[in-house]
Amino acid sequence: MHLNETDFGDAVPVEGYGPGFFRIGGQVHEGPVLTGMGGTRPWLGLEEEAPLLALAGHIDVLFVGTGAEIAHIPAPLRKALEEAGIGVEVMASPAACRTYNVLVSEGRRVALALLPV
Repeated sequence: MHLNETDFGDAVPVEGYGPGFFRIGGQVHEGPVLTGMGGTRPWLGLEEEAPLLALAGHIDVLFVGTGAEIAHIPAPLRKALEEAGIGVEVMASPAACRTYNVLVSEGRRVALALLPV
């Protein structure tokens, strides 16, 4: 078997997560976070839509991790993101992390908004 190291380019993968935290690019971030090509930053959660809308034109898809279980995001938030041209995929945070890592490794224009598990 031959293993190849994954090249994430300028993006930083999610390396791990646990109760209340995410490890991204070797740093631990507590609470909700937003990550993508522009780096990783704290996020206030589903009520803070401005930084998500600022991604318009820079990404094609935003993965929203809703914690340990999949949950709906507020309809007005989904509508605003879609009207801004951002595709939205909602899933549990562990699945969102895995999906984001795969697509980032392929060079896709994606971002990740995460609520902790």
